[in-house]
Amino acid sequence: MAPIPRSTPHTAFERLPLVDISGLFSDCAARRIQTAAALGQAAAQAGFLYVTGHGIDAQIIERLKQRTAEYFAQPLERKMHDYIGLSNNHSGYVPEGEEQFAEGSIDHKEAFDVGFDYLQTQGRQPMLGANRWPGLPGFKEDIKAYYDAVFSLSLTLFRGFALALGLPENAISQWVNHPPSQLRLIHYPFAKDAAVDRPGIGAHTDYECFTILLPTAPGLEVLNGAGQWIDVPLVDGAFVINIGDMLEVLSNGAYVATSHRVRKVAEERYAFPMFCACDYETVIEPIAQLVNPATPSRYGPVVCGEHLYAQTLQTFHYLKQRVARGELSLPAGAKALSSFGLVAKGEEACHAPS
Repeated sequence: MAPIPRSTPHTAFERLPLVDISGLFSDCAARRIQTAAALGQAAAQAGFLYVTGHGIDAQIIERLKQRTAEYFAQPLERKMHDYIGLSNNHSGYVPEGEEQFAEGSIDHKEAFDVGFDYLQTQGRQPMLGANRWPGLPGFKEDIKAYYDAVFSLSLTLFRGFALALGLPENAISQWVNHPPSQLRLIHYPFAKDAAVDRPGIGAHTDYECFTILLPTAPGLEVLNGAGQWIDVPLVDGAFVINIGDMLEVLSNGAYVATSHRVRKVAEERYAFPMFCACDYETVIEPIAQLVNPATPSRYGPVVCGEHLYAQTLQTFHYLKQRVARGELSLPAGAKALSSFGLVAKGEEACHAPS
């Protein structure tokens, strides 16, 4: 995650746009293109939007919520048996205080992280491998069912964004086969006596291409083009989609990542963000068809998985300890925290290391 931007190219929206994306599933190419245009317009105007017509079974969503509530209701000692630091692909339980971002604050939340669940022995990478699943009955089955459903939705959205950019439909999804895309099950406890300004999670943009978010209660706020924080209320049956740093780069700034935060929650809250990335070895740089003399490239290339790994190494306590002991090292040319997708922050675009 990157910290709050100073300015954005977005409109002074007061509510998020809503797009019915059912047309993206149509056999009619003209209808897919029409729906993609609406998706792209919302992304360009706000970087955040609601989508309906996504086709994910409501029962899959309800089982996700039920298993997550059961998991976090367990004693801390039991949850620590699944501690993320015991995994080899960065999956498992994340206690409060484990993550610390560039601004130095500690977010008031706990989480359980689920990866692609890459079961093959060949081709594994630091954030791509077999998940560490807890023994809670039904947890693996129901959480994986949701992961698979939302991953399929992500491929549809990748195709939609490509069409909206005037590209071939598979221009981006061709790079999404077994990516380090992460689903987070996040629990924001309600603490009546917590400080009013204590964040559930501080202001940031997301690293990946885009995020598919399912929240259970209010608390999310989004920064609009006028520099105002806008509440994001729940919309029945809708997901919240937001542009991340990598799609900003791939689109050469046609879409810009929007800063968002979770303030002190007024009730217990769960949130399920799916951070949608490209395959580990994908080079993230402006797509060639979007670069021309009128819109030159404003970003230098990074390798998708290496960038995500570098950011994670600099964020999670257990990994920072391993780096300090010399057991792990940052990938060559790794960027510091908060140094990617800089157009969203009103700064110069990032450049490849010399």
